Amino acid sequence: MAQNIYDNPDFFAGYAQLPRQVLGLDGAPEWPAIRAMLPELPGKHVADLGCGFGWASRWMRIQGAASVLGLDLSQNMIARAKADSSDPAIEYKIADLETLELPAAAFDFVYSSLTFHYIRDFGRLARMIKNALVLGGDLVFTIEHPIFMAAAHPHWIADEDGRMTWPVNGYSVEGERRTDWFAKGVVKYHRTLGTTLNTLIGVGFELRRVEEFAPVPEQIEQLPELAEELERPMMLLVSARNAEAR
Repeated sequence: MAQNIYDNPDFFAGYAQLPRQVLGLDGAPEWPAIRAMLPELPGKHVADLGCGFGWASRWMRIQGAASVLGLDLSQNMIARAKADSSDPAIEYKIADLETLELPAAAFDFVYSSLTFHYIRDFGRLARMIKNALVLGGDLVFTIEHPIFMAAAHPHWIADEDGRMTWPVNGYSVEGERRTDWFAKGVVKYHRTLGTTLNTLIGVGFELRRVEEFAPVPEQIEQLPELAEELERPMMLLVSARNAEAR
């Protein structure tokens, strides 16, 4: 079972105050880049894995998705998502992505935001998602970038010139990482960029687009603190298509 850190009271209290949770998709700097990678949604049956408060699920319905299944391990997340929506075409359920099995060929599109790095067995998850997609169906997901999460102690440090620098160590040593973020001992799983992409290719996905998110000048002008995101990629954005028959 994946670690359910989002039902930790201390963690959830801090997490709920993040701009992306208070403001929704508009509070996520990477959202414009993600939106550009999404397929056409009218009439599509969608699964939102790690749906959180349901911001993306509700947006997809507004864009014309026929149905959205939002899944999350956290009772807190699902309770909030249900409270914020009365749309009968959106179903929110508690589910563990480590063991989740979706029906075969039941979805046209699978989406996930900043969730897969919590999953130990990404290969199993990728195979399950491919099986759940119709032929030609799309997968778009974001994760913490491997450069961002590789280090044992990921935080800014000053180099010899006083420039703030992000450490990268243990990059090729894949596996569990524990960090303190709103709560102690948050468990994530580091995989190299190559492992992530080759896992998708290996189960039959065709890569469509890969982005290493960096803010554009207009975003930095509005939020100067985003300038630090130019020093290293924090997020990896991936679009893939189920291109092989079962």
